Amino acid sequence: MALDLPLHSWLLDSDPALRWQVERDITGAPPGVWEATRARIATEGFGAQLLALQDLDGQWAGGAYFPKDFDFEGPEAANDAGQPYTATTWALNMLREWGLDPAPLAGTAELLAANSRWEYDDLPYWDGEVDCCINAFTLANGVWLGADVAGIAEWFREHQLADDGWNCEWVAGSTRSSFHSTLNVLKGLLYHQAATGQDELQTLRSRGEEYLLTRKLLYRESTGEVVAPWAPRFVYPFRWFYSALNAADYFRAAALHDGVAPDSRLADAIAVIRSARQPDGTWLQERRHPGRVWFEVDVDAGQPSKWLTFHALRVLDWWDAAHAATKHQQE
Repeated sequence: MALDLPLHSWLLDSDPALRWQVERDITGAPPGVWEATRARIATEGFGAQLLALQDLDGQWAGGAYFPKDFDFEGPEAANDAGQPYTATTWALNMLREWGLDPAPLAGTAELLAANSRWEYDDLPYWDGEVDCCINAFTLANGVWLGADVAGIAEWFREHQLADDGWNCEWVAGSTRSSFHSTLNVLKGLLYHQAATGQDELQTLRSRGEEYLLTRKLLYRESTGEVVAPWAPRFVYPFRWFYSALNAADYFRAAALHDGVAPDSRLADAIAVIRSARQPDGTWLQERRHPGRVWFEVDVDAGQPSKWLTFHALRVLDWWDAAHAATKHQQE
């Protein structure tokens, strides 16, 4: 992709949680530059704000996945109300994904072990529960914070479905995998593998990747139709929701970790991402996932999103560079 200085300047004028990633992955800044920016997450902007909201018992909003005051019978629990994103798991997800060094959270793993229980059956926090997505988040967050999550890692082996993916509704009897669940599990497994250097779950991850790649990240295998309207829609924060962009960004990270070229079956998703680019080079926020938040970290629907533009550019840069290299080798 050609160097676009105005677009890069716009992306760099952002919170440290985003800026350091732009410096590393888009503008190619030296490590000393982006590492210094990354270190500011703990003391400036979104990261500092979220850290300041942590409770003395190690939690956020008094709960593991839902805030303590969440009414499971009230309006906030309605099907179209989304869900709150203020509790512990969501705070940890954001801080980890933004790249916060875990040092400011020293002692949090122990506090959560002592004080936090899942809303499902009052299970201990670092033991996980029955939801694939929740367990994937907890696996990654546990590795990041130094908790013992070996049991959760093995849990995924036992709960991979026959079609090679996962579904959070398995506990209700579902035997067909979900795009959402499978992607979230893959992200958790990759984080665990990259952080620990352990490869015993590689086969699980490869099988799960095949589930999505067989469907080209977009389609039902049975009919070839787009799986649902959410697949080609781009929203940040990603939360637990699937999108072609969220999935393509995962496959970029996985390919770089594994040292392999982009899989050709990503081509349709790459085309969807490319086609969503606006004339000014940006990508638009398409909606906001409903639900309570501590504060907004991206723009309203219909506005150019720095976060989505960053993720899209990163994916396209990787894809285009790999194919340019292949073409050069063939000439």
